[in-house]
Amino acid sequence: MVNFLRSNGFKRVIILIGIALALYLMQSMINLILITFIFTFLMNQLSTITTKGIRRIVPINEKAVIATLYLLLVAGIVAVIYKYLPVVTQQITQLIDLITGFSLDPNDNEIARYLAPTIEKIELDKYLGQGFDLILKNITNIGKISMQVFMALILSLFILLEKKRITEFTAKFKDSKIGPFYEELAYFCKKFVNSFGKVIEAQFIIAVVNCILSVIALYFMGFPQLIALGIMIFLLGLIPVAGVIISLIPLSIIAYSIGGLMYIVYILIIIMILHAIESYILNPKLMSAKTDLPIFYTFIILIFSEHFMGVWGLIIGIPIFMFLLDILEVTSSPEDEMHKQLAIQEDKDKRTK
Repeated sequence: MVNFLRSNGFKRVIILIGIALALYLMQSMINLILITFIFTFLMNQLSTITTKGIRRIVPINEKAVIATLYLLLVAGIVAVIYKYLPVVTQQITQLIDLITGFSLDPNDNEIARYLAPTIEKIELDKYLGQGFDLILKNITNIGKISMQVFMALILSLFILLEKKRITEFTAKFKDSKIGPFYEELAYFCKKFVNSFGKVIEAQFIIAVVNCILSVIALYFMGFPQLIALGIMIFLLGLIPVAGVIISLIPLSIIAYSIGGLMYIVYILIIIMILHAIESYILNPKLMSAKTDLPIFYTFIILIFSEHFMGVWGLIIGIPIFMFLLDILEVTSSPEDEMHKQLAIQEDKDKRTK
């Protein structure tokens, strides 16, 4: 028992519980913490790639690249809000009207005759009206969320501009009286960035690619309100697996409204193609060392994470689970174990040098 209490595994469990408790006590700041981390991680990846690309042509300071990228990001956000916010608002309103006005004509075909009574019982306008009322009730949170995004941008900018100094200063705790705690905390931070951060990055890239390809396909099919649909597809694309299924409902309704049953078939084919691209091209390249989750596990995680963390749970539930799997050293294949052993060997070689 004494050996167990002194073991590294037990200490790590206690520290992990302590971190979870600290985050729970800071739940009022969790939005700011998560948004800051996501901005910092994604912008750091982007600045690293951009700097390497530019340095092949001309020498350049990485801080200049970071500052330029943030200026472009802020300018892009302001331009989009100024130019497209009225258009997006109008298109969302038209999209809601189109969906709520949806109805099946029993005389269209045999399938419509059987589905029409069921669709009428669902009362789409009632549920969408409730959702719209909920948005209106929480409209006062827009200012708070905007301030959190602004603060997260500022914090992430300072973190990236001074990341070398931050790393050097933080390393001083290694030889302090809390050295053992620092080492364990550094272990968790490294695991968190390598698992949670990578999965978030992969989800973001997949959502962007799915959004672009979907909007292009919907454009050629003659879908209306493409900007509003693009925003919807991107946001739902951040939710693994379930986002695709949820997006099928409004897309199928619009498809039937403009092109009948055949257009629903086209939508299903497009979704299948996008899912194949995600499964066989994007995921292997973006998450080569990930553990493949069965669909059952994915939905269970999403259900529980949404219950305990709300909307954030749909986005970060899977990455958190992947982080826990990484800590527990759960792998899905011999290839994953090989990647892990190679990484350990590379780390040993660096220390030896």
